[in-house]
Amino acid sequence: MQSVITLSEERMKKTITSLKEGFAALRTGRASVSLFDKIRVEYYGDKSPLNQVANISIPEARLVVIQPFDKGLIGEIEKAVRSSELSLNPSNDGKVIRIAIPPLTEERRKELVKVAKNQAEQSRVAVRNIRRDGNEELKKLLKEGTITEDQESKNTLDLQKLTDSYISKVNQILEEKNKEIMEV
Repeated sequence: MQSVITLSEERMKKTITSLKEGFAALRTGRASVSLFDKIRVEYYGDKSPLNQVANISIPEARLVVIQPFDKGLIGEIEKAVRSSELSLNPSNDGKVIRIAIPPLTEERRKELVKVAKNQAEQSRVAVRNIRRDGNEELKKLLKEGTITEDQESKNTLDLQKLTDSYISKVNQILEEKNKEIMEV
């Protein structure tokens, strides 16, 4: 049986990974391939991830070039990018799609900071919920007689320390993202 602490830590790591993925999709005024991770393109009746039907490159800090593997997909890719929540305006020359990443306005930066704070708060709540689940599991093990009161007490303390460290990681990741968003 894996320990409650180990299982809780694995779940907390997944929460951090999920937060980082969410932050990667936030547009910061700088071109990034990860901006396009959630975009799906209609391809032979299926919705395929953009990076599986095209090559995405960043030749300059504020320019993205998308080169479809199949030239017939240009219209679909352009449509998918336009309809995404990224608010980008792609243009194509028949071979590649170019997307200029406009600098963010001060107002848009503040909105993105709010979105980032909200995502971070959801991650903190998830970490606390994992702690609660772990504590309930420890109480159940104590009731069953699988662990002693001392073990339950020690594990509860360890779980709290683990929770504190992951909440701190969430805060650190949020701080870094806020700096990235607010830099001009």
